Amino acid sequence: MNQFSSPLALMVLDMQKGFDDPYWGKRNNPYAENNTFRLLTEWRNRNWPVVYSKHLSLDPKSPLYHKNVQGIEFKDLLHPKPGEMIFSKNVNSAFIGTELESYLRQQQIKSVVITGLSTQHCVSTTTRMSGNLGFDTYLVSDAIAAFEITDHMGTVHPPEVIHEIELAALHKEFATIVTTDGVVNQLNE
Repeated sequence: MNQFSSPLALMVLDMQKGFDDPYWGKRNNPYAENNTFRLLTEWRNRNWPVVYSKHLSLDPKSPLYHKNVQGIEFKDLLHPKPGEMIFSKNVNSAFIGTELESYLRQQQIKSVVITGLSTQHCVSTTTRMSGNLGFDTYLVSDAIAAFEITDHMGTVHPPEVIHEIELAALHKEFATIVTTDGVVNQLNE
């Protein structure tokens, strides 16, 4: 039996070229974009709602995400198509300062499937808010990716560890953690 309730929106968070910059350091899951594309294909074939977030920095000194910078462009594989909603934001959550929540409620969407970049920033923050706002939230573990981070003590934590810890913190409390294959198989049952 299909665990998803419809209408079901696919959220593609910040899949922008700026995340390809070496500035971010090491990254896990090189397949995140391809897995997101698989899900996009499923949604588009069903004519289901797809929503994008696009990070636009308000800081003119931002090297990657200020307007007029190539970094704000969507990755080639994941360009929105006409009719797919784009919500521009300047903080980590796709819900803050945007009409995303209003749009989902107007469309009577109660369930969302989240993909995007990066696990420890916009994906985690948006997933938490989605759960707190009462949406049935599914986070696709292999359609997101994390970057290494250096903590307050100067310790560098590898992206794989960051990814797993974020997923563990989000699991059950804010979202159901799923995989691309799991979602596709459920949809095709």
